[in-house]
Amino acid sequence: MTEFIFFMTYSDVTIYNALDVFENIKETGIKYVGFKDVGLPKDKLKKLKNKIDDAGLTSVLEVVSATEEANIRSIKMGIELGVDYIIGGTYIEQSLPLLKDSNVKYFPYIGKIVGHPCLLRGSVDYMIQDAKRVEELGVDGIDLLAYRYDGDVEKLIASVQESVDIPLIIAGSINSFERIQNILDLNVWGFTIGTAVFDKGFVPKADYSIQIKAVLEKLK
Repeated sequence: MTEFIFFMTYSDVTIYNALDVFENIKETGIKYVGFKDVGLPKDKLKKLKNKIDDAGLTSVLEVVSATEEANIRSIKMGIELGVDYIIGGTYIEQSLPLLKDSNVKYFPYIGKIVGHPCLLRGSVDYMIQDAKRVEELGVDGIDLLAYRYDGDVEKLIASVQESVDIPLIIAGSINSFERIQNILDLNVWGFTIGTAVFDKGFVPKADYSIQIKAVLEKLK
């Protein structure tokens, strides 16, 4: 079954009222709840992560830091917070030693990541080679910004998935049931949605919990 990771973020930044919103969505049936390392101070991120734990859900931190120094800082924060998954980030060789003695699952980006919100660039052949490279490094999976790619998205997802034996998370700009169906058809392990929920993109005018339930219903 494909997993839906709800991200409490808007335009790649954790929302300011994430703690309150979590109370509204924690009983929707969602199993994975994510946040970025930007937008809230560490003490509030810790409270959010603790709330996720208390609700029996799985926590996911996505690293969107651009520089090596900031990337390492984000990885260390994820370890300190005790999240279950760290996804994103590009400085893989530098990050893996930090994660070695932790229980955190690590799904870094592949390809050339530019800008913020992050965009994905590079040829499909380049993505395939990069996916094989990171698999050989020993990561748990790949975080693929497929819908922020300026090429054939379905070809990209299928090609990367066929080239490795580790799971994929499709992240970024998943804002329609059509895109969700494409991901389901390709049998991807998981995908993230944040902004589209807060924009009420799945059920017009409905609150966040209804948006999430509508996406979960699509997965059945």
